[in-house]
This record gives sequence, structure tokens and C-alpha cells, in this order.
Amino acid sequence: QVRLVESGGGLVRPGGSLRLSCAVSGSIFTINVMEWYRQAPGKQRELVAIMTSGGSTNYADSVKGRFTISGDNAKKTMYLQMNSVKPEDTAVYFCYAALKAIGSTTMIGYWGQGTQVTVSS
Repeated sequence: QVRLVESGGGLVRPGGSLRLSCAVSGSIFTINVMEWYRQAPGKQRELVAIMTSGGSTNYADSVKGRFTISGDNAKKTMYLQMNSVKPEDTAVYFCYAALKAIGSTTMIGYWGQGTQVTVSS
């Protein structure tokens, strides 16, 4: 069974840094794309960063130049390095992966359970 588990959330002061991790486990054949989303209270879930299997990345305008998405294939882990954080970055952060499990012919999307990030002094 495929699972995505986020970690690394917490309380950070404005201007500080935090690194989120998303560990993927299970019998995985290939990962097509991995993404980070966030959802603030009362708001819709929004795409923060995307990384394709080819290594291409893209970011929401609100985090460009501050956040960096990366991955470690050997560890099957994706990261989101958050620098110069702002109070408006406060949200639950979710990782998402579109992947094909071993023995499956279908690309399916999986979500993690989310990790809370709070930016406050």
C-alpha cells in the first residue's frame, strides 16, 4: 500500500526557515510528479510547488525565491525548504504524488495527511 507521510512542520518566526519532508513508501514502480499544496483556514487548497520526474520545478508566485522543492530518489523523499517565511505562509501543508504502483497500469494520485506550519512571533 502506498503512503505519503509529511513531517517537519511547526512554529517558526517570521523571516525564519523550515524544511518539510514527504516520505513515500510502498511498492512504487514510477513517480510522475510530486507537489506541495497548502490550505489556510477558510481558504481553498492551493498549489505551492511542483517537481516532475524529469526534475523540472515550478512555484506559486507567492513563494518564488523563498521556497525550494527537491527530492532524494534513493530515500523516496521530497522536501520543501521554506526560507524567509511570512505569517501568510501559515497553513496545513500537504504533499501529493501521481505515481504508478508495481503491478498497476494506472497512474494514481496520493495525498499525505498534512503538517501544520505556523508563522508567528
